[in-house]
Amino acid sequence: MPMSTSLDRRRFLALSAGTALASTGLSACAGAAGTGTSGSGSGKTTLTVMTVEDERKALKDAEEALGMNINVILWDPTKLNAMLAAKNPPDVVRGFGATETPYFAARGLMTDLDPYFAKSSALKVSDLDPVNDVWRYDGKKQGAGPRYGMAKDYSQDSMFWYRTDLFEAAKLDAPSATEPISYDEWLDLGKKLVKRRLGKVKVYGLNATGMGVFPQLMGMTASAGGTLFAEDLATVDFSSPEALKALRWYLDYAKADIGPNVVNPNPDGWDGPTYQANRMAMSCNGYWFGGLIGADAKLAKVSRFAPAPQFGGDRVSSCFGATGFWIPRDAKNKDASWKFFEWYFGGKPAQERAASGWGIPSLKSLRANMPQTNAFQKQAFRVQEQELPHFSVLSFTPYAQQAALEGVLSKVLPGAVKSGTSAGKVADTLNSRMNEQLAQGKELVG
Repeated sequence: MPMSTSLDRRRFLALSAGTALASTGLSACAGAAGTGTSGSGSGKTTLTVMTVEDERKALKDAEEALGMNINVILWDPTKLNAMLAAKNPPDVVRGFGATETPYFAARGLMTDLDPYFAKSSALKVSDLDPVNDVWRYDGKKQGAGPRYGMAKDYSQDSMFWYRTDLFEAAKLDAPSATEPISYDEWLDLGKKLVKRRLGKVKVYGLNATGMGVFPQLMGMTASAGGTLFAEDLATVDFSSPEALKALRWYLDYAKADIGPNVVNPNPDGWDGPTYQANRMAMSCNGYWFGGLIGADAKLAKVSRFAPAPQFGGDRVSSCFGATGFWIPRDAKNKDASWKFFEWYFGGKPAQERAASGWGIPSLKSLRANMPQTNAFQKQAFRVQEQELPHFSVLSFTPYAQQAALEGVLSKVLPGAVKSGTSAGKVADTLNSRMNEQLAQGKELVG
């Protein structure tokens, strides 16, 4: 389902920028939203699923496969929060495991799925890819404790794609497929690859933040050997040597204006159209982006995949999405929701997703289904396999949502870039504003 995935990423980017999603309507299928019981007098269970428009076809298939009515509510964070507060949530909710699990789990809004996994023959814990640990939270950190959801697929989101034709035109050596380049080398390549006309960028040298600025700064700080969040996840510290290194790098990247940034965002909204149109030399997006590239034989011929850049000696290559589903604590049809989980994550849809190249499957048993037919697919698969051992879970805070923290960055960074404010002063401002938000969130959680 290539188009489905690409649009998911566009919505993620919109959320990361702190903008509201336009899609808020209800589908016409199977009864009224939030009923959670039976629909249309058919005697069938109605399962209410909050997801994106592009999942609609898959959910129609679920109706037939599971013998249920599927009632779709288009994904909207404001609507979801209102439904959760009213204790009348959807039965199944689509979400980003990497950044949302601590927030909802800390508020007691998610169902512990461990008992379901323990009894399931379709979804065995031993078969779960380690990325599914982002859907775990033990009350203090991510990656341990109960499982609250599952990823449909994932990528290591600091890896990047590049165009060999643009490298050759600039007479530059291509990045290694096995050894990660340094962030400074990456920035230098971006400066050499950018093309301008009349003072305006015509070909981006590099997009460094495909999945949002805040998670990228988290990953860069970890690569430098530090953590952006304190151990209790209640504060950030951009003033630490490691975080300051990451922040200074991003400010340099934005000032250089070689790719989409907080001052000059990409008018296309995401990397897909830009990369396809020969207007981006390097794109910081994970394995999933290869699904888009692979659909165009000419584009695939000149595209290659590379490991995540690094600051330090210990390679860190994390996932900032791990999009999947979870079941709210107050959902009315939990057993039916789990049947949906088994079908969606372990059945035909999972097999089709694995073979599509639009993400790494979240079941280890499906990894062999990843496409390896042509030279492009084989190169991407080899690079991805070598990167997997460097995956780690970066704990996100339970006290604020990513969109709120991105909002602070979008208010502070543009002015700092334009005025040339020092990284140290920018760090102080970010610490003050974000920690104020985090403190308010901690009071609410208790």
